[in-house]
Amino acid sequence: MSNILMVLTSHERLGNTGRKTGFWLEEFTAPYYVFKDAGASITVASPRGGQPPIDPKSDEPGNQTASMTRFKGDKDAQSVLANTVRLATVDAKDFDTIFYSGGHGPMWDLVEDRKSISLIEEFYGSGKPVAAVCHAPAVFHHVTFQGNPLVKGKRVTGFTNSEEEAVQLTKVVPFLVEDDLKSLGAHYEKAGDWESFAIVDGHLVTGQNPASSTAAARSLLGLL
Repeated sequence: MSNILMVLTSHERLGNTGRKTGFWLEEFTAPYYVFKDAGASITVASPRGGQPPIDPKSDEPGNQTASMTRFKGDKDAQSVLANTVRLATVDAKDFDTIFYSGGHGPMWDLVEDRKSISLIEEFYGSGKPVAAVCHAPAVFHHVTFQGNPLVKGKRVTGFTNSEEEAVQLTKVVPFLVEDDLKSLGAHYEKAGDWESFAIVDGHLVTGQNPASSTAAARSLLGLL
């Protein structure tokens, strides 16, 4: 049985807009059930621990998905989410892989989180798969491997510039995921906006957007 660490943001302020952000609910629920239905043991962590902030937009009527409906009837899963462990207490040795869910929140906290950076470096450096979906590939911003950016020379995807433009947050986010991955030397690829698209390169898995959450989680399971 695989031990999977899922990491969510604790950040809820959307830049200086006065609006709320957090993690995108589908990007937690879809992978969670892919892992759970495969019999994996799942631990969910966040920088502050406890209940992480759900991006209110992700829970709007038009954004509902089957995994979110399942989650809303699942008291056990709701309890897991309400009681995330503090990221600082996590030991990479206890897990087989790490999965980062997106939403805009990680752009502010997890990108700069020293513990998160060191965890990714430890997982990746020991040959364990690392996965991130949508905005979460931003967490690789400061991560290095053998003296270079982790994503340098790797095939990756992540939230596209045009998707960011579509949600009108290009000027709000600290940087654009697509541009950042390219600047770090990654071979950035994408499908059409809002289409499911995931890439596996070695033991690095990335997904483009919320619709890619299931594909990224299944790709990760394939590596385990």
